[in-house]
Amino acid sequence: MTRRSSEALQAVRAEAQQGGGEARRARQHASGKQTARERLAALLDPGTFTEIGAFVQPRATTLGMDEKRFWGDGVITGVGEIDGRPVYIFAQDFTVLGGSVGEAHGRKIARLMDLAYQQGAPLIGLNDSGGARIQEGVDALAAYGEIFYRNVRASGVIPQLSVIMGPCAGGAVYSPAITDFVFMVEGTGNMFITGPEVIQAVTHEEVDVEELGGAAVHAQRSGVAHFTAPDEEAVLAQVRWLLSYLPSNNLTPPPAVTPEDDPQRPTPELAGLVPQDPQKPYDVRGVIERLVDEEEFLEVQQAYAPNLVVGFARLDGETVGIVANQPAHLAGVLDIHASEKGARFVRFCDAFHIPLLTLVDTPGFLPGVAQEHGGIIRHGAKLLYAYAEATVPKVALVLRKAYGGAYIVMSSRHLGGDVNLAWPGAEIAVMGPEGAVKILYHREIAAADDPEAERARLTDDYRETFANPFVAASRGYLDDVIAPEESRARLVAALSRLRDKRETTSKRKHGNIPL
Repeated sequence: MTRRSSEALQAVRAEAQQGGGEARRARQHASGKQTARERLAALLDPGTFTEIGAFVQPRATTLGMDEKRFWGDGVITGVGEIDGRPVYIFAQDFTVLGGSVGEAHGRKIARLMDLAYQQGAPLIGLNDSGGARIQEGVDALAAYGEIFYRNVRASGVIPQLSVIMGPCAGGAVYSPAITDFVFMVEGTGNMFITGPEVIQAVTHEEVDVEELGGAAVHAQRSGVAHFTAPDEEAVLAQVRWLLSYLPSNNLTPPPAVTPEDDPQRPTPELAGLVPQDPQKPYDVRGVIERLVDEEEFLEVQQAYAPNLVVGFARLDGETVGIVANQPAHLAGVLDIHASEKGARFVRFCDAFHIPLLTLVDTPGFLPGVAQEHGGIIRHGAKLLYAYAEATVPKVALVLRKAYGGAYIVMSSRHLGGDVNLAWPGAEIAVMGPEGAVKILYHREIAAADDPEAERARLTDDYRETFANPFVAASRGYLDDVIAPEESRARLVAALSRLRDKRETTSKRKHGNIPL
């Protein structure tokens, strides 16, 4: 290479590094956002990023595009490392044509997705885009289609993470929606199909961007966002934390660490955390934290359907996916949103060989006209289907109560649970003792000299005869009844034995999960 050509190369590289120019970068900072390159530097291990496609330019020349020839076409693509593991990543550059997606922009992302898929590495998208590039017409729409197709092809093969750091509107939202986890920055990230102006024109509803598609809305109400954070630094730290639990692809095991927490550590405090009275609430996260290594638990979708807790932790250094009823919210019932939340999480864990630990304390499915008309039958079946379909190690522990259909759904032996345990005070029955007695003995109670005393006596008798774990254990539905203080040791031992579990299923294209 001649000196002249080398200098020319460096000049072009320097120009490409500038994005949309100093003024646009300043506006990006003024809006509370980092530039695309600053975000890459913050997320990736220092010095590990190799850019791909830095010199790509749009081909369009109509509607003024001939005067807008930016290197890279509004998206930076490449490969880097997080904690020493390779990841493929793109970062949309809002300083270049508002990060809008055109033919070349989309082709760069599609190329990156192909590389991630072929090489079995996680794909991360840092989204900050004004949407489809109007000047490129149908070519812009075609670009989205190419991306969507690859999202679907890579689903269950490599982890796909989307980080919404600015606007994401229209058809652009469907790519993040297909990925495994969506992160949103509070205040700057937003997602919606149609914006406030269109909604006002069509439906006459008045709403601002944040109320329509901000991080809080998608974390609490729609369930689109799995994680939110107050600023970009915090959200990128969440991305790194999540990746520490995930394998690079569906053919490699999740990363293990050398445990510092004694796998045989007794947990006597658990007995005091869970009230004996099945009507009293408690926070199941306290139970989770005392069971897992270093009390470290990464909760997923914390603000959505809080009556079910899901997330990642480690037991004896190995990644485990945890699903737990939350008695602190709606008594831990399963409803429409909780069923969908749990089903999605269980299927992700199954796709990537992450063992499942299920902590059960639920009175059943939520009754009500709204639930029935909203399709609780169909949605509850999703969770049932996910557990029955899963072939990863499945360990369940009944903490207190497991009633009705919810007992079956929550990783019971009947859905292929590998190890099923319960504490001595657990109640496993068609329904709670109080409800059962009311149905079975209403005449006897009404005729008694002291109806309340008779009700209490019959309730105690029912609990002793039917609603205890030893009945289920006698049928072989439980493998053991264990003391709370030995829970961690027993769970670690069970998962260790199941580490090399292999289960083959019948040959078929795919099942037909109720959607």
